[in-house]
Amino acid sequence: MLAINYEKWGQSPEFLRNLALNSEHPRTRERFLALFEISQGKNATQISRETGRNHQTVMGWVHSYNEWGHESLLYRHTGGISPTSRKTAASPSAHQPHQSYSESHASTA
Repeated sequence: MLAINYEKWGQSPEFLRNLALNSEHPRTRERFLALFEISQGKNATQISRETGRNHQTVMGWVHSYNEWGHESLLYRHTGGISPTSRKTAASPSAHQPHQSYSESHASTA
């Protein structure tokens, strides 16, 4: 049976529930809610049906928490352009006007 080893980290099911309710990112909240529900007797298959996540993903959250603690489940943006970079790249000042081929290769004779 899958078990949450919250005692290893000096935590409790209530701590996990609090993280599930108050974490900033929805993915983080989802992960901690899954851990809380497992601590209350649900299994990974039940949670995967309810969330639409693969049961192995849910089990991975449990193993990650048990091995490295709650910080291992905090959502972190990886890859791609961040929303703030997208705004900068889309601003008119970020782009230089393009020269046509004839303008860039005009002879200066």
